[in-house]
Amino acid sequence: MSMMHPARGGGMRDESVLRDRNRQAPEIPDLWRRVAALFAPYRGTLILAIVLVLITAALGVAPALLTKQAFDVGLFPAANSGPNLEALWWIVGAMVLVLIGNAAIAVWQTWLTSKVGNSVTADLRVQLFERLQTMELAFFARTKTGEIQSRLQNDVGGVANTLQSTFTSIVGNIVSTIASLVAMFVLSWQLAILAIIVMPPLIILQRRVGQRRARIATRTQESLSAMTAMTQEQLSVSGVLLTKTLGREQAASAAYREANQHQVRLQLEQAMAGQSFFAFVSVVMALVPVLIYVVTGYLISGGADLTAGTIVAFTTVNGQLRRPLIGLMRTGLDIQTSKSLFARIFEYLMLQPAVVDAADAVEIDPARVGGVEFRDVAFRYPDTRPEDPPTLRGISFAAHPGEFVAFVGPSGAGKSTIAYLAARLYDATGGAVLFAGVDVRQCKREQIVANIGMVSQESYLVHDTIAANLRLAKPGASDDELIEACRKASIHEQIMSFPEGYETIVGERGYRLSGGEKQRIAIARVLLKDPAVLVLDEATSALDAVSERHVQAAIDEASRGRTVIAIAHRLSTVRHADTIHVLDRGAIVERGTHESLLQRGGAYAALYAESVSESEAGS
Repeated sequence: MSMMHPARGGGMRDESVLRDRNRQAPEIPDLWRRVAALFAPYRGTLILAIVLVLITAALGVAPALLTKQAFDVGLFPAANSGPNLEALWWIVGAMVLVLIGNAAIAVWQTWLTSKVGNSVTADLRVQLFERLQTMELAFFARTKTGEIQSRLQNDVGGVANTLQSTFTSIVGNIVSTIASLVAMFVLSWQLAILAIIVMPPLIILQRRVGQRRARIATRTQESLSAMTAMTQEQLSVSGVLLTKTLGREQAASAAYREANQHQVRLQLEQAMAGQSFFAFVSVVMALVPVLIYVVTGYLISGGADLTAGTIVAFTTVNGQLRRPLIGLMRTGLDIQTSKSLFARIFEYLMLQPAVVDAADAVEIDPARVGGVEFRDVAFRYPDTRPEDPPTLRGISFAAHPGEFVAFVGPSGAGKSTIAYLAARLYDATGGAVLFAGVDVRQCKREQIVANIGMVSQESYLVHDTIAANLRLAKPGASDDELIEACRKASIHEQIMSFPEGYETIVGERGYRLSGGEKQRIAIARVLLKDPAVLVLDEATSALDAVSERHVQAAIDEASRGRTVIAIAHRLSTVRHADTIHVLDRGAIVERGTHESLLQRGGAYAALYAESVSESEAGS
């Protein structure tokens, strides 16, 4: 079909990701405003956390100032006099209280910031999942499942630390830095200028390091996405079956090993980016006290009034300045790194689905439900080239309530596309599709979904019990309703033959069941939904003769009293259709009943003769 894409080799690395070392994250307008908006529901808790951060930051310089008092008032109150023990006890007691109080407040603040951060992370993951749920089928047809999973798990997980601690860390480190600088200027403005003169060059260097880390982070996440996609493809039941039947286990493992080694190299590169810078910063900050001692000697020689307590307090505060200053630089690097991850996340959050309800959508008339009409419909898939022929052109037909309408034709004629358009999984690019007499683009999609049921060639079952799979169509269905639907679908007796009956786990994609059993469960699920329109997309083409008979009997039961649009490969399944439409190269070339089309001796007669020959050859 036109929507299919050339298959990428399972386990092959994405060469463009490996080669492009300058790959940039997508540009998202107002990115940081969007990130800040995530915290809006937790504004009160965040404000309280920030207040606590301010308190702990302010109290952080108190021990250094109390140290000066301990020296100048407690230990050496005056020349040729002993220590003032009473004052010393008061000062030491104040230092202990400050330390204990600061520690307790820090624990409270950490709990609050973790709560906010984890809540925002959870909200972000849910928003991303909900946005993906709104996207049209074409998006998932062109996007690897592993890529989507990587955005939900790896990218959101990658920014979790930023969401949990960065904002309060910035506030705390800024306040601690300011408080330390103020204390240093109070103690000695000359020494304070000496201590901060090295900062501007370090900040400029930090920015350059951050830009490099951001580029590496983008490449790392894209490599991780490729690995996630490889894992999803190779380790699914279908992927394992393909690998084993082709004897590709070693090749798949080798490809995964190569991709994993590339990921390790990127992770190492990202981890080491900036380590030399921070080692340099640590050395510079450690050398500052050495310069302070030397300059202090010259200042005292020049008559400056600097006591031993002042020098001890100043070097203590300077040592405390190193932690928030390096913390700010690390946070700056984390923000620059997380920017690429946020950009990848918001790239998906900003996606706009192609199939949406119109602002002036109308209610469907219940009396007309069941009618489906195509008026001069044309369609081409979004990712096709302009020079490629359209998938459908000039398609017109009407299926009235209760009618059985079939579509047959060679592979690639556009049959399944008609099923997708009828269910509004895509919107027509020309003409109009009408449901209950209303253009589907003017209908509320939930009403279309409620009134249409689809059974495809490869019905999907989730890794859960048979009962849970059935209740996807009607969550509140009783056991009796499940049994009635399964009886009509000719599958109840088979289910009851399983040791666990309706509580049998079907396995991933229903691989513990046969093809016929899966199809009949899917039909029972549709019967439970009880739609007015039933769309059958080659529901029996992949089955053996025995399974086909069982499934066809279930389809006949499901079709009673409903409008049926059947896409058929085996013409024997649609012989009794009210109207059969023959498609070729996206256009209807014949239409009529089975008998009238045979008498015409055209395209349908040729298809029927071919199917009879295949049936006889198979027997």
